[in-house]
Amino acid sequence: MSQINQKLDNLVNVLNQYPELAIAVSGGVDSMLLMYVAHKFSTTQATAIHAYSPAVPSGALTLINQYAENETWSLQLIDAQELTDERYRENPVNRCYYCKSKLYQRIGEVYAKTVASGTNLDDLGDYRPGLTAAAENKIVQPYVDANLSKADIYQLAADLNLTDLKQLPAQPCLASRLETGIEVDSIKLGFIDLVEQKIKAFMQSQETVRCRLTHQGVYVELGSIPKEPMLSDMMNAVKLECDKQGYIFSGVKHYQKGSAFIHPGVKV
Repeated sequence: MSQINQKLDNLVNVLNQYPELAIAVSGGVDSMLLMYVAHKFSTTQATAIHAYSPAVPSGALTLINQYAENETWSLQLIDAQELTDERYRENPVNRCYYCKSKLYQRIGEVYAKTVASGTNLDDLGDYRPGLTAAAENKIVQPYVDANLSKADIYQLAADLNLTDLKQLPAQPCLASRLETGIEVDSIKLGFIDLVEQKIKAFMQSQETVRCRLTHQGVYVELGSIPKEPMLSDMMNAVKLECDKQGYIFSGVKHYQKGSAFIHPGVKV
């Protein structure tokens, strides 16, 4: 048996421990693959639960709905309601704790069974306050229990011929684009999503794209910076959107993980 087949078997064995399981599906590769494997290979009765929110990239729900229809998933949509929490809106360094606490509270209101997340081994090495909320709410982590890393997840997606999933870049919530201390609201989140969608239309690929709203202005971070004239055209389009909202467009940079996160000594 190949190493990757063994990893798939390990994951299925972990999932089989649960007669029923709700999987919090965000639209990213981790949770999408977890739901796919649980539904297709496991004996667990899996339900996909997606919490829609202004902080979720607009393309996420489209992808989830496509998979749910094509794979006959049981899918339940709920309103995340994290913006009702003033502590979340203030965007402190542990904003993710309040976000995940609200998410798991909302899931618990509609689903009383075991809930799973797409947390993997690599996540455990980052500063992730949301993991504290997960522990408090007894959320299970099948990837961690099966000893799977992010690289393993992408490899599994490739081996299962899930082309769209294996090409997905990391897709953290849109609130992660707001520099720590800048208040979170639906208008800012909508602006960020719009700008990122416009940039992706120029790039026409699954490139890493971040629109960072900082105290110094709006920055665009890209996994690879395009050549002229595409770069100038893209920058002009972003500047136009910034002008509409009264923001200063401060330029384009290479992508840096967690650059909107201000916490001395910690980088995520």
